Amino acid sequence: RVHSFLCLLILRNDRGCRSFSIDYNKNCFLKDGQTFQYISGSIHYSRIPRAYWKDRLLKMYMTGLNAIQVYVPWNFHESTQGVYNFTGDRDLVHFLDLANQTGLLVILRPGPYICAEWEMGGLPAWLLQKPNIILRSADTDYLQAVSNWLAVLLPKVKPWLYINGGNIITVQVENEYGSYFACDYNYMRYLRALFRFFLGENTVLFTIDGNTDKEMTCGSLEGLYATVDFGTDTNVTEAFERQRRFEPRGPLVNSEFYTGWLDHWGDSHAMVSTEKVIRMLAEMLMMGANVNMYMFEGGTNFGYWNGADHDRRYRSVVTSYDYDAPLSEAGDPTDKLLAIREVIKMVRDVPPGSMPPAIPKFAYGFVTLKKVGNISSVLSTISPTGPVKSQYPLAFEELKQYYGFVLYRTTLPRDLYEPTPLISPLNGVHDRAYVSVNGVYQGLLERDIVLVTNVTGKQGDTLDIFVENMGRVNFGSKINDYKGILSNLILGKDVLTDWNIYPLNIDEAIAGGWPHSESFKPKSPIKKEQLFGPTFYMGTLQPNGLTWDTFLKLHEWTKGQVWINGVNLGRYWPARGPQQTLYVPGSLISPTQTNNITVLELERAPTHLKVLFMDRPLLNVTANRS
Repeated sequence: RVHSFLCLLILRNDRGCRSFSIDYNKNCFLKDGQTFQYISGSIHYSRIPRAYWKDRLLKMYMTGLNAIQVYVPWNFHESTQGVYNFTGDRDLVHFLDLANQTGLLVILRPGPYICAEWEMGGLPAWLLQKPNIILRSADTDYLQAVSNWLAVLLPKVKPWLYINGGNIITVQVENEYGSYFACDYNYMRYLRALFRFFLGENTVLFTIDGNTDKEMTCGSLEGLYATVDFGTDTNVTEAFERQRRFEPRGPLVNSEFYTGWLDHWGDSHAMVSTEKVIRMLAEMLMMGANVNMYMFEGGTNFGYWNGADHDRRYRSVVTSYDYDAPLSEAGDPTDKLLAIREVIKMVRDVPPGSMPPAIPKFAYGFVTLKKVGNISSVLSTISPTGPVKSQYPLAFEELKQYYGFVLYRTTLPRDLYEPTPLISPLNGVHDRAYVSVNGVYQGLLERDIVLVTNVTGKQGDTLDIFVENMGRVNFGSKINDYKGILSNLILGKDVLTDWNIYPLNIDEAIAGGWPHSESFKPKSPIKKEQLFGPTFYMGTLQPNGLTWDTFLKLHEWTKGQVWINGVNLGRYWPARGPQQTLYVPGSLISPTQTNNITVLELERAPTHLKVLFMDRPLLNVTANRS
């Protein structure tokens, strides 16, 4: 305390005098020796293009927030073991610097597990190469991988700690660990030691857990300040009483106050009313609690980064992470944001001036695509290394093909003149398989939903099973979520063997300019049967001098993936909903050069082959809840 007082007297901006700590007597945080209450919002740099980071942070600051909460997804930075990427949209240090310039403090959540409805909860899929690994435990293989990762990450963030002159005030250790079955205190002790070693003894380390005794018991540990999370359906007093049972003294903290919720394919679009949010937010702030709103802006699950849940069955998270948050998926201020700003005014001054406007939107209109070819016709391009031969199927992880798609190919063992069941008897297709014979689409298998489809053909015909990874489970006991064909398939009475398995590097081919860099002639006329099964389509959006945001609608297309100028926008599935449009950031669109569109349609394309660029999103149409 003497140190803090002297700092205030001598030099307030001297980094050697900066401090952030917990006052257990006054039940509050202390920043530079003064009582401090944070009002924060969650934002995920991994879900927002780098070009828009500053815009989003400024809008959060102008709402009246004095802090942001940030996850660091391990697999986003180390997709391949031992290869680290902190450039471009992965430039964490640049993001922290922008937040600092904007005047926002940071609550950092580096995991190693983050959940976040993100692929495998942020854990890299290469961990699953160890078949018996126990994730989030004191398993030696897991701890070694975690140690290697944190030895890279934590030294990068240490200079950004508030006490070192930066803006990080607190750091979370693990994430909602009480929700996990392992309840391994040795694992948590190991993490605590790692964080202390790399970040020092004066850093405020904390945990977050759900509002139950079991979760708080297994997730908390001495030396890590225990906080709670809850949404608008909770009694505030009871929730903070639970925190008090684990932290009798110190600040009240709701680390995840839910302003909305996530969507799965087949759900109705989740919404949380503004009235409920502001009523509970006002209650917490007036009692002096520290609150982080999750999410403040959700953003987008570009590429293959969406996670999944598995309760009664596997459920994949949609591409949009709009979350019904105060800032929309495209970063637009909402009525919810303006209402929150009025609540914040009750407890602190908000920056003067008007809220920055939304990024302009533009309806670029219709684009007609042409067929490039089915998977077989382009296989040498998207699988340049050729097949791996195996008597029985291999998982994605065994192939070191962690995301996207793999083609499994064999031949029919006998003539099948009558429709014959192709069965996944142990529910071993993870997650969706598109079945063709001699290039003709026959049907699909889907994890937990469709375990049998019928096949016809002659002995020796080529049987292709094109398998899609739809995102690994990000929460609960099933995060060891292997992908591909995980058990033998049975065709009639035959166990299928002698596979040629093709790892597919579709993203690298498209990022390199294919198929637009090649000479493809449209298949004219296109017969109706040629529109079924996994097929690539291409088209161009002509420049008009604008680089405004837009939303891509694939009306009457069924399910697939879209790339704009080589960038993977994510999955579309309007046939199941609720999401009907894909967010296209203006930063991806060239104002002067032709913009290349590539679509991989997995089931059935419409005869019109048109896509539409709109000036508004459509996220709430549930067409099929199956």
